Amino acid sequence: MTISNDDATLQKMLSTMEILRADQLRLAEQFERLSSATSPTKGDAAGGEDPMSPSTSLAAISSDKAVVGDAASKSATAPQSSMYPSRVILTTYPGQHGIEPISLNWGAEAPLVRGPIVASRHAESIKKRNAIGAYGGSYCIYRALAVAIGDLPSDHRPNFDMTEPAYKIGPHPSWYDPEKIVSIDPFGHEAPSIFKAEYEKGLDVRPTIAITRAHMTMAEMEMSVKNGTLEVDGKIVVNTRGDLAVSKAAVEPVWYLPGVAKRFGIEESLLRRALFEDTGGMYPELITRPDLKVFLPPIGGISVYIFGNPEYVSDPSKKLTLRVHDECNGSDVFGSDICTCRPYLIYGIEECAKQAQQGGVGVIVYFRKEGRALGEVTKYLVYNARKRQAGGDTASNYFLRTECIAGVKDMRFQALMPDVLHWLGIQKIDRMMSMSNMKHDAIVGSGIPIIERVPIPEELIPADSRVEIDAKIASGYFTSGSVMTEQELAQVKGRDWEDIEH
Repeated sequence: MTISNDDATLQKMLSTMEILRADQLRLAEQFERLSSATSPTKGDAAGGEDPMSPSTSLAAISSDKAVVGDAASKSATAPQSSMYPSRVILTTYPGQHGIEPISLNWGAEAPLVRGPIVASRHAESIKKRNAIGAYGGSYCIYRALAVAIGDLPSDHRPNFDMTEPAYKIGPHPSWYDPEKIVSIDPFGHEAPSIFKAEYEKGLDVRPTIAITRAHMTMAEMEMSVKNGTLEVDGKIVVNTRGDLAVSKAAVEPVWYLPGVAKRFGIEESLLRRALFEDTGGMYPELITRPDLKVFLPPIGGISVYIFGNPEYVSDPSKKLTLRVHDECNGSDVFGSDICTCRPYLIYGIEECAKQAQQGGVGVIVYFRKEGRALGEVTKYLVYNARKRQAGGDTASNYFLRTECIAGVKDMRFQALMPDVLHWLGIQKIDRMMSMSNMKHDAIVGSGIPIIERVPIPEELIPADSRVEIDAKIASGYFTSGSVMTEQELAQVKGRDWEDIEH
C-alpha cells in the first residue's frame, strides 16, 4: 500500500471516529436529559479527579482508587440506576482525558516489559485497559447476564490462590517472536503470578490460559485394552478400563491485531472495520481506538491434551504424535456417522497414548470451530440439502451444497492454528494424525516440520461418511491410496434418511 493510500485510510478512520464521537455526545446528552431525575454520579470512564500518570510503566500503578461512577460500590442486586453510571459510555478515544492505557509490547521477552492484558471495565482498570473486548471468550455474554440478574456482583474479583498451573509450559523462544504467536497470550497462564502485585493494587488482570491434570475415560479405550491393541502400563493407561492420564490446558483467544492482519495478508484497518461491521457493531473501539492493538474476541477457545511427560513436547529428541481436531459436536459427542470426526479423534488419542508409552509424547489440540466454523445450524441445513438434492447425497456435490448455503466451504482459516503449537514449544511433529492439506500447510509454513502424515484407517470410516472423506481427498486431503475422478465421486452416495439398514 502506498503512503497516499495509507493517508486516505487514516483520514477515513479519523472521519469515522469524529462521527461516532458526535453521535456519542448527542446520545449522552439525550440520555442525561431523560435521566435528569437521577442523582448525578461521581464520575465516568472518560474523566475523573485523578487520572493515571502519563507514564505507562507498571510501577506507576498505585493503590489510589480511580472513581468511575458508583457501580463498583454497589451490589449486583441494586437497581439499574446505581449498578451503572447514568451516563452510557459507548466508546473511548485516544488521548481522551483520563484514558492512559498500560503499555503493551507484544513479543517482548520479559513479561513485565511486555505488560499485562487488561480488558476489564472495573473501576480500577477502565482508564488503564489496553485491550478491546472482554475476558472469557464466548462466555463473556453469560457473565454479563449473571450480573444483570443479580447472581454475580459487577465488581467481583476472583481469588486466584491455588490456581497456578499443574505443570510447567515455557517460556519458549517462540513466545518472543511477535509474528509466531498472534492469537493467544503466551503468558496467559502466568498472569496471576507475574502481575500479582498489580492485581492486589486493584488492576483487574485475568488469566486467559489454565493448566491442569486429569484422567480421560472413553469406552473405545476400554475396548482397545480388552482386544489387546492398547496395553495397561499403570502410568499412561492406568487401568483395565482404559483410563488415560492426561495433562491439559484451556486457552482463550487473545488477538494481536497487527499480527493477525499480517497473517491473513490484509491491512489492520480493514480487519478492524470487518470485525466491527460484521458483528453488528459490537465493539466500537475497534474503530475509535487504533492505539489498542489487542482484541479478546467472543469466540470459542482451544483445549490441549498431553499424553506423557509435558516436558517432552518441546524436546526435539523425543518423538511426538499430534492431532489437531476441529470441533464436531454431532460426531465427537453424539456419535453421528455422517463424518469421520469421532473415529479419527479416537484413533488419534490411542496413537498419542501409544507414543507416550514408547517414550515419546502425544498431543491432541481441540479447536471450537463447529461445522468448519460455519456453525451447527448451517451444518444441519447443509445436511438437509445434501440428503434432498437430486441424485442423492454424492461426494461430487459435497462442497457445492455447503457453498450454496454458507457462501464459502470452510471458515476455519488454519492460518492462526499453529500459534498454540508454538506456545507449547513444538519444534517438529513425527506423526501427524490428519489428512488435511490446510492444516499441514499452515503448520509447515509456520516453521514446524512434519515427518509423517497418518491417514485414518479404512476400517474406521463409517459407511455414510464415505461421501465426506472421498470428497476431501479429491479436494487435496492427504491419502496413501488413489484419488477418485469426478465420475467416480458421483457414484459415492450416502444413505437416505429412510435407510435404517446400514
